[in-house]
Amino acid sequence: MSLLLELANISGRIITIFPLLLAMTLFMGKRSIGQVPIFDFLIFVTLASVTGADLADPSVSHIHTAYAIVAIGFFQKAVAKIAMKKRKFGKYITFEPTVVIKDGQLLIDNLGTIQYTIDNIFQLLRQKNVFDINEVQVGVIEANGDLSIQKKPANAAPSIEDLGITKKSSGMSYPVIIEGVMQAEILKELNVTKETLRQRLQNEGIVRIESIFLCTMNDEGKLHLAYTRKDEKYQRIQH
Repeated sequence: MSLLLELANISGRIITIFPLLLAMTLFMGKRSIGQVPIFDFLIFVTLASVTGADLADPSVSHIHTAYAIVAIGFFQKAVAKIAMKKRKFGKYITFEPTVVIKDGQLLIDNLGTIQYTIDNIFQLLRQKNVFDINEVQVGVIEANGDLSIQKKPANAAPSIEDLGITKKSSGMSYPVIIEGVMQAEILKELNVTKETLRQRLQNEGIVRIESIFLCTMNDEGKLHLAYTRKDEKYQRIQH
């Protein structure tokens, strides 16, 4: 009988706590849901922990849980308002935007700073319907981890379409070398052998494959190459 009472108690907590949790989440605003910067992420983790403890342990005071949820919601709202009014304060509770692509080139040191991999950047580019990094003028990782891009003027679809000009696409680019390692599966899909790729690089005076941070190839067979940060330079190769 006591077990049934405890289960009924938990059911009652669920019915009462989730409307309160929903109300406070909506009170905190769409920004908290859509962007989830680091401070808001911590707020949500805390709310989840408080709610989970209340639902799982009937000995936890239900009124204390309700008060904690309301207090956390108002705390987040107050901090968000301060951050909007005082930009300097806002910098301390979130990540700064980081430029990771400039003139079609990956900024390797900046990638290392925010601990993003090449695959992370390519995935974010594809989500922006960009399949060739050469089309990007500037790429910025925002505080919420999303990628914002500005295309090069020649690749800006709206202006080209407005002029009625047919854009010549170079197609999708594929990473054929990542951090000095040839990607055998991708080369196979492109019907390119390792020897052919190595010969093309040697023709350009590149002997050490290990020195290449990233090399991509598009559908037309054009290569786009970036050296490691030890070389302190980038070079573009086209054939």
